[in-house]
Amino acid sequence: MANIILDKIKGHPHITEGTAYAILFTMGLCHLLNDMIQSVIPAIYPLLKDSYGFTFAQIGIITLVFQMTSSIFQPFIGNYADRHPQPYFMAMGMGFMLLGLLALAYSSGFMLILASVAVIGCGSSVFHPEASRVAQLASGGKKSLAQSIFQVGGNGGNAIGPLLAAAIVIPFGQHAIGWFALAAMLAAVLLTRVGCWYSMLLSSARTAQHKVQHAVCSLPSKTVNSAMVILVLMIFSKYFFNACMTSYFTFYLIEKFGVTVQQSQICLFAYLAAFAVGTLAGGFLGDRYGRKYVILFSILGAAPFTLIMPYLNLFGTVVTAIVTGLIIASAFSAIVVYATDLKPDKVGMVAGIFFGLMFGLGGIGSTFFGWLADLTSIGFIFKVSTWLPLLGIVAWFLPNVKPAGAA
Repeated sequence: MANIILDKIKGHPHITEGTAYAILFTMGLCHLLNDMIQSVIPAIYPLLKDSYGFTFAQIGIITLVFQMTSSIFQPFIGNYADRHPQPYFMAMGMGFMLLGLLALAYSSGFMLILASVAVIGCGSSVFHPEASRVAQLASGGKKSLAQSIFQVGGNGGNAIGPLLAAAIVIPFGQHAIGWFALAAMLAAVLLTRVGCWYSMLLSSARTAQHKVQHAVCSLPSKTVNSAMVILVLMIFSKYFFNACMTSYFTFYLIEKFGVTVQQSQICLFAYLAAFAVGTLAGGFLGDRYGRKYVILFSILGAAPFTLIMPYLNLFGTVVTAIVTGLIIASAFSAIVVYATDLKPDKVGMVAGIFFGLMFGLGGIGSTFFGWLADLTSIGFIFKVSTWLPLLGIVAWFLPNVKPAGAA
């Protein structure tokens, strides 16, 4: 269907037959900018803790508010977008992030910081479901490739954010967060252009009287529902572990090895950069070897490395974190594409659910580990989190699913 529609629109160089790589890479770049902005928030936790004397529990609450506002609206927005596509929702989401960043730069207390991160979270919640739909429409049928390009942009942004925070915010203070508003402005401009492409695509579909193809999964509904539950457990395993890494890895390195805040941010960048590389690899491996086995390996395969991590020296800890990031990161793209194969007529809703779970469970995990760290220690919660990838064994029970539309 996408190829037919694309061929109908003449005189627009950004709309071509087949896979629209210009759109995919633009979406990947916008995802990079979006997640770069998001990753600045946990990256400045040491600064906020020192400036305002926050407890680890308060740090966890900041993450919870941000992650919940990033997640709670996503399934509803995705479901609405499946029925009523909104080409300019993505640019509107970036507008929210712009306002939230400026507010965060000048917030002077706990409640104002919570309100600021909530606005940033709402912007992210608006962006992700419709952005996933656009990536699917631009894929030309290459769903895993499209999801990988889109997702690797987000993971790249997660990796760059702490590095930029270490270079800009840590030396110059909280007000320097305002410079990241430039990234939100750039993304808003790019997404407005993508919105024009998306709008013309929809207009062409109406003119040609084409309806969106509603593929149907051949598996029984009971099997589909069971598989979705298993995928949710995979997201829980992955993002509870990742919540501990992104929120408290820097504190762990500072406490155990005595590194500086900036050195700890560089180590976090190494983990998140490996995450980005692993995401892209996971998309290609999923097409070649099957998404079920990539999901199984990406989470369960990380367990041996995570389990030994708390007992290594600084060099070994960082190297093992990088290897863990490479392995475990390949799961998310495979999970999202696998889930859309289970429910191919509800791409926006499925993307909203899983992106929402990603943020929501991450926020709950961060709050839980922050509370536990106040009761015990950073070293203790780090050891607890390293057991989570063992939950990946349940991926063995996922059914083998043919891509939607496959013969």
